[in-house]
Amino acid sequence: MKISARNQIAGKITAITKGATTSHVSIDIGGAIITASITNEAVADLKLKIGEKATAIIKASDVMVGV
Repeated sequence: MKISARNQIAGKITAITKGATTSHVSIDIGGAIITASITNEAVADLKLKIGEKATAIIKASDVMVGV
């Protein structure tokens, strides 16, 4: 996957907390945790699971998740 965002931090998913429409995905990046708010649909589409590798992609004030 190629994207324009330069701030990409690899880590491991430690938690996925689902709400009514939005999930909070926590990624351990080596002792620090980054949390992204993404749609429940995105969690399902990306097949995110606790313990799997993921990348926090930071653009401006948003954090996205890519696998």
